[in-house]
Amino acid sequence: MAVNRSTKVLLIAGIIGLVAWVIIGSMARVERACELCIEFNGRAECRRGAGATDQEAISAARMAACGVMAFGMDQSIACQNVRPRSVQCTGT
Repeated sequence: MAVNRSTKVLLIAGIIGLVAWVIIGSMARVERACELCIEFNGRAECRRGAGATDQEAISAARMAACGVMAFGMDQSIACQNVRPRSVQCTGT
């Protein structure tokens, strides 16, 4: 079964369009950025996070800060539950 040239071109263009649509649609919408400072185990860290909402951005910043201060699952959970010293959020 022979496929003519214009059909091949349309098929390739359709596949490229579909792939581009999937990639663009799956990219995170970053609308908020927050800086969070937290104190844990005698150390203080400030980290930034971004997300679609303040809550997502704060969660990302908290995970980044706790990632360098907490060792092991117990400490990681404890750090995630510590009240931050400061939180500042802005729109991007």
